[in-house]
Amino acid sequence: MSDQTPQQPDAANAAGPDFDAMTRDIAEVPAVEVITTVAVHLMSSAAVNLGLAEEGEAHKDLDEARKLIQALAGLVTASATEIGSYHAAPLRDGLKSLQLAFREASLVPDEPGQGPGEKFTGPVHG
Repeated sequence: MSDQTPQQPDAANAAGPDFDAMTRDIAEVPAVEVITTVAVHLMSSAAVNLGLAEEGEAHKDLDEARKLIQALAGLVTASATEIGSYHAAPLRDGLKSLQLAFREASLVPDEPGQGPGEKFTGPVHG
């Protein structure tokens, strides 16, 4: 047995996270940065689910990739005028690359205009 008493959590940790500080922090982030960050996360996740990452076949899930590409296409299309062509152009390029990779990875390719995100972007051709 120990003579030491259990340590009590200090008051700062017991109170929980400082939501006021977190709110102030996110309020300072420009919208274009939030939008592009979300888009990059969607792109990365879609790429992994397409099997494009290292050891890709172990993570390949085309159903999940389809959902992510669809969401990315909606985000990129809806926000393009707000974030400007400087930011939107690389996102569109990445989206198109993912759409083409999806078409290549599919055993039964979708009809033109029916692939993931194509209702927002139109048919994608290589």
